[in-house]
Amino acid sequence: MNYETTPSLLLLCARPSTMELQLSAHSYTYCALHLTRSISMDPSAVNWNVTVDDFDSVLTYADQSVWDTPDPSSFDNYSSTGSPWIRGTYHATKTKGATVSLNITGPAVYIYGNTGPDFGSYEIQIDSVTIRQSAYSTTASNASTLLYGAANLSYKTHNIVLKNLGALPENGDKGGDRFLLDYITSTIQVAPAGATAKNVTFEETDASISYSGTWGKNTGPVFSGGGTTFTNGDQASFSITFKGSSIMVLGDKKNDHGLYSVVLDNRPAEMYDGVSGCGGAFGLTCEQQVPTIKYLASNLDGSDHKLTLTNQAGAQKSFFGMSPSQPRLPTMNEYAYTVLDLDSIVVAVPSVYGPRQLSSDASPFVPTSSTPGSFSTAATTAKASAVTNTVGATPTSAASPGPAMMRNPLLLLTLSVVFLFLRPAFRGQR
Repeated sequence: MNYETTPSLLLLCARPSTMELQLSAHSYTYCALHLTRSISMDPSAVNWNVTVDDFDSVLTYADQSVWDTPDPSSFDNYSSTGSPWIRGTYHATKTKGATVSLNITGPAVYIYGNTGPDFGSYEIQIDSVTIRQSAYSTTASNASTLLYGAANLSYKTHNIVLKNLGALPENGDKGGDRFLLDYITSTIQVAPAGATAKNVTFEETDASISYSGTWGKNTGPVFSGGGTTFTNGDQASFSITFKGSSIMVLGDKKNDHGLYSVVLDNRPAEMYDGVSGCGGAFGLTCEQQVPTIKYLASNLDGSDHKLTLTNQAGAQKSFFGMSPSQPRLPTMNEYAYTVLDLDSIVVAVPSVYGPRQLSSDASPFVPTSSTPGSFSTAATTAKASAVTNTVGATPTSAASPGPAMMRNPLLLLTLSVVFLFLRPAFRGQR
């Protein structure tokens, strides 16, 4: 077993002889895990984990203004060295009812945040099932902590909503109303049993990408491929036609960014928000320059696919106009049209295509009794000292969720074959 480190996360990695990916020698990595035991996935297939950071645009915050974040722009070259949080960022709130949501297609999800005396209860809603848990602890963990994990999700598209409930004495809380999200990991299958897969990266200058409208360019020594491109033109867009089982679009996050639409093949348009979400004194300059996920799709067949992202700059202006003493939303006339940027596009290309048929079951969970290798059904939280602390889970839905929980964040990794694939990026000032 090989141990590889990033500035903010220790990864337990096993290198198999069948495939080894080393796409970057830089310090930031995505981690893709080939799971050898898991619920509701083909254990012999090529399954990768995707890490969704709290700044990624595939997350939807119902109200960005009620969340606090550190300023990723304050890190030296965005290295976040020494930070306990992945990429040095988190989203925290004390507002009861604050929510953040994510759509995933796959059989597993793991949610990381924090616990301590100032924390209260929260809900995880997976489709029609709601699970209540507490992040309260008598001692602060001071590290990224597993808040919830399920490895027995049915293989289909799930809507996951996290909701801060604040302190609930009936749930054992004796502290404050705080909730913190660091990152979420979900699993996708990129190739069937017996196949292999590789990542193909398209830089923003690749001839496979076509642009409409006016686009500018930033350059820098740490950009992927040496540069990035951006536009503030309303309805300016870029498109790519590709073959692959999954596709990931990467870019940065800043408060002059805004709404953009995504169309894959003939699917309905989806809307995402590229604003960084930072408030306070640094709100206008705050930028997450490490590559963030602007869009992710998986379980694609072997036909040609077309992906288009369009800047919806005319729909809104920049999101935050806050002062340290008086947080507020800006008026519609305060800022110019918002920006859409592109760093690169990463496509998983399998040797054989075998998209999964998505489950039609009403329940989001596969019964653990029918599938060996499940984790404990008790919700657990791993402390920084590596001593686990059990946190009780209370389902509030009439449906039986049967969530599979990990007793330790590294337990999943010990059952995995890990490949690393992330590029760094350093954004210049616009």
